[in-house]
Amino acid sequence: MTELELLGPRASGEALGSAVLKAVAEDFQVDEVLDIPLSGQGEHLWLWVEKRDLNTEEAARRLARAAGVPVRAISYAGLKDRQALTRQWFSLHLPGKADPDLTRAEDETLRVLKQVRHSRKLQRGAHSANGFTLRLTSLTAEHLALDARLEQLKAQGVPNYFGAQRFGHAGGNVHDAQDWAARQALPEQRNVRSRLLSAGRSYLFNQVLAARVADGSWQHAQVGDLLAFTDSRSFFAAGEAECSDPRLAILDLHPTGPLWGEGEAPGSGSPQALENTVGARHPQLCQWLARAGMAHERRILRLPIGRLTWHYPEPDILQLEFVLPAGCFATVVVRELVDLVPAGQTDSPCVF
Repeated sequence: MTELELLGPRASGEALGSAVLKAVAEDFQVDEVLDIPLSGQGEHLWLWVEKRDLNTEEAARRLARAAGVPVRAISYAGLKDRQALTRQWFSLHLPGKADPDLTRAEDETLRVLKQVRHSRKLQRGAHSANGFTLRLTSLTAEHLALDARLEQLKAQGVPNYFGAQRFGHAGGNVHDAQDWAARQALPEQRNVRSRLLSAGRSYLFNQVLAARVADGSWQHAQVGDLLAFTDSRSFFAAGEAECSDPRLAILDLHPTGPLWGEGEAPGSGSPQALENTVGARHPQLCQWLARAGMAHERRILRLPIGRLTWHYPEPDILQLEFVLPAGCFATVVVRELVDLVPAGQTDSPCVF
């Protein structure tokens, strides 16, 4: 599958040039934003960990081995990219135990920056946002055009696609999900099952969003839409009055798309008709997700970019800093600017 098939069309126009992202880990930095006051007491040890070129699951296994506890005693709020420099929270359940010596887990790829006791474990999705610092290198694009596009994205946001990394190389996770859906069966391994169910839901959501980007309705509420605030998982139906809510214009309230699962979506009108059309194209996948016990949820179609700033450390480098809600992808912001190419494959001169 191509990127266009997995994500959908850009909303801001053609790419303005090309660049490399992640030539080194420091080019893609992520900091979890966790708005939870830690008490300093309790049977859970919370760790603020810096990882370089290391995925979250492997970091959890290393911390578990060093602490002498099973992996199930380790919790984290979200998965972070492997090819990146990331800082995120973990918690270890240590009832009746002293703080362990975690130095055996540390090396150039993992450092424990801080540890604090707390009464509860860290729950999945507990972080409110992620802060990003991205360096686009080998940049071949006009600075003035980039500046204008970035101002546009700052004002209107970007389509909240699930990023291509959700789907594996060439969409392999989607192909695997479709194979399992054709048999209406589930993988036995929990991590594989979770990965494929997530890929299937994400693919269907992107199909709905792609259609609304194509017809221009992704930014606008329609009667029958289900609306949600940026940081809320609850939603409500849009009538005529709701479609004129001023909070839509300031990127606080948004139309949503489906995360397929059990039950009927309470939408109506043309938005629901579009979702039904997408579902009808993938009936086995929709049925598979429902039979797996996935609850029907919603995801905002529009992604506001918080605290967006940028500068050019060198003529061929663009550095971006911004904050996104948890579960959203920094790469879909970059996608609205330039095409990403592998390191070593850029040969055009930089223009600025």
